[in-house]
Amino acid sequence: MSDISYSFQSMWNELLNALPNVIKALLLLLLAWLIALAVKNIVQKLFVKWNFHKALARTPMIHDEKQGKDVLGSLGKVAYFLVFILFLPAILDALNMRSVSGPISNMMDKLLGFIPNIIAAAFIVIAGVFIARLVKELFTNFFRSLNLDKWFTKITPANTPDQGRDISKAKLSLSQILGNIIYILIIIPVITIALEVLNIRTISEPIQSVLNSVLNMIPNIFVAIILVIAGYYLGKVISRLLTSLLHGTGINNIYSSLGLQQANAPFDLAKAIGTIVKVLIILFFTVEALSVLQLDVLNTIGSAVIVYLPFLIGALIIVGLGLFIANLVSNWLKKYTKSGFSAEILKYTIIVFTVFMALDQLQLASSIVNLAFLLILGGLMIAFAISFGIGGRDFAKKQLSKLERKLESDKSSSSSSDANKPDSFPPNEF
Repeated sequence: MSDISYSFQSMWNELLNALPNVIKALLLLLLAWLIALAVKNIVQKLFVKWNFHKALARTPMIHDEKQGKDVLGSLGKVAYFLVFILFLPAILDALNMRSVSGPISNMMDKLLGFIPNIIAAAFIVIAGVFIARLVKELFTNFFRSLNLDKWFTKITPANTPDQGRDISKAKLSLSQILGNIIYILIIIPVITIALEVLNIRTISEPIQSVLNSVLNMIPNIFVAIILVIAGYYLGKVISRLLTSLLHGTGINNIYSSLGLQQANAPFDLAKAIGTIVKVLIILFFTVEALSVLQLDVLNTIGSAVIVYLPFLIGALIIVGLGLFIANLVSNWLKKYTKSGFSAEILKYTIIVFTVFMALDQLQLASSIVNLAFLLILGGLMIAFAISFGIGGRDFAKKQLSKLERKLESDKSSSSSSDANKPDSFPPNEF
């Protein structure tokens, strides 16, 4: 019996010894609840009273004031539980649960030590966004004062007749686009500085590397854009000048000289040549822009296309000259021989030779093209020889008979003339 009473007495003493710690923990818990409730009310009500929700509604992520109030409510709940987490190590220490409170206390110490970095990074981002918006508005208004939008709409045609030239109806003007570009150029270094302040190397270093690459690439991007734009407008100007010059030379009258009939909508050869020149100029400037951007794969492809262009242009010239000569010879043969069949055969023979020459110029399987050409040429010669031999057999027989009779008559006439001829030296008489 004494042992049982001793056990109860010991348990009671332990409870009495632990009671101050429990009361201390309960008081800390009550204090945490009161502070958490006060912080929650401050965030949810006082910030609403100070019109923080209206300020949030002006940010791009918040659409209206109601959503701003919802965001403040969520922040209040986060602050409520954060206060309890901050008091949790002290409560556990009061209960002598240091094995549990130790890791939590270390975590909270690191979190509290990191809060200044978070506040500094947030302040940098907020200040950077404010400055970027201010600079964006200044430059946008400056570009508008220069009538940059009107100038841009003059050199770029409207997509549809209904759109017209009204800048106010455009969703995004050139001034706004340039302002947004300046905004991005300011935001990128701001984010880089904020990440450096956070000092989270595992996250910040890769992001900083990407952002630094983007910043280093921006000058090249501007140069490439300028090259493409310059190439486009230079090609446009040269194309117009060349087209008007070719129209003045009457190059479109080549149809009548070739004896071709134009359709209801005739093909404008001068305009086609001008367009080809424009495309080539744009291609040259685009390849140079890709070289500036150091896009090796695309630059290699573009360079290969440019290297192949002389062969393509040479092939087109060969085909054009071949068609011109074929039509010219065909028309001449029809005019003077009145033989349409022979003229067509000669025409298409010249065209076939021209096609093979163009394929050889394009270097498309040159050995196969040359072999096919030789086989076709040999076949045509054999067919011509066979057809001439069979069809002209009687003619050849008659001609050979005439030649034989002529030779025989010449031989007989030569013999008779020798027999009737007197001696040159008469015999001597004594």
